[in-house]
Amino acid sequence: MNMEELLRQAKEMQKKMTLIQEEASEREVVGESGGGLVKVTMTGRFDTRKVELDSELMMEDKSILEDLLTAAINDAVQKAENGQSDSLSRLAGGMHLPPGFKMPF
Repeated sequence: MNMEELLRQAKEMQKKMTLIQEEASEREVVGESGGGLVKVTMTGRFDTRKVELDSELMMEDKSILEDLLTAAINDAVQKAENGQSDSLSRLAGGMHLPPGFKMPF
């Protein structure tokens, strides 16, 4: 593979990466805990958009609510990360990279 081809692929990858970042900022995931009593809506860029608490939880101990919130946030983060991994796999799929090459992001 010549240098010109590598530069062309790098530019193409940069354009695709910009599109993936835009998609991530628009994509939303919902993390849940407590069987859906707590829901956290987050973008693919890890910005929290909304937190929903079932009214049943208002009578619970503060520590229980904190644990449920933590679990719902972690669930949302995991879903957002999975979305990023899928997007990066699509990005790398079209490139002819040398075996063992690791992307710097």
